[in-house]
Amino acid sequence: MIRVMLVDDQRLARLGFQLMLDDMTDITVIASAENGQTAIDTLNRLDADHRPLPDVILMDVRMPGMDGIEATRHIVKHWPAIRILILTTYDEDDYAFGGLDAGASGFLLKDVTKRALVEAIRSIASGDAILTPRITRQVLERGLPHPTGDRRQQELRASFDMLTPRQREICSLIAEGLSNEEIAGRLVIESNSVKRAVSRILTALGLRDRTQIAVSWYKAGGL
Repeated sequence: MIRVMLVDDQRLARLGFQLMLDDMTDITVIASAENGQTAIDTLNRLDADHRPLPDVILMDVRMPGMDGIEATRHIVKHWPAIRILILTTYDEDDYAFGGLDAGASGFLLKDVTKRALVEAIRSIASGDAILTPRITRQVLERGLPHPTGDRRQQELRASFDMLTPRQREICSLIAEGLSNEEIAGRLVIESNSVKRAVSRILTALGLRDRTQIAVSWYKAGGL
């Protein structure tokens, strides 16, 4: 069972997502909150009571008090096992970009269909990242600070230099937004081989998911 938490300042939005998920046999909504601080407070209470934490949080970005970006950064730091899916609209690109940089595993538009929402939750709970391939490069180039040659960039480059040439090639394709199947086709290898390679890359770099590979690759100057 995938445990989900809803964080949105609009009650009707929370209700809408709740109704979308109510009839799913493998997904259950265990908590909701109206802003980032309330979400963190709720997680602290669940933790203190030794109750199950959410596997996935659907996180709005623009909320009074603590917004979704700040909340994402805090949650990723204190509860790294929780995956966060940023909810945004067409005119909130900068917030979506900021969410990825803060550690979110992807983002969805708020008008997402039920089918797409369910698929996204299942994917992110299994460790995949949700980042539409055709806009991945745009997301990174528009939303993240451009590499400046600072110490952090040098550290990231050193980390990628420790990978094999094939692993670095896979990183570059992930940063382009290609799926495992597309990477396998490009490199003429089995999809399972790509999946295993991605797992090894994540372990070597100490990262959580494919989105963070893409973010780190760009920050290292790899794009």
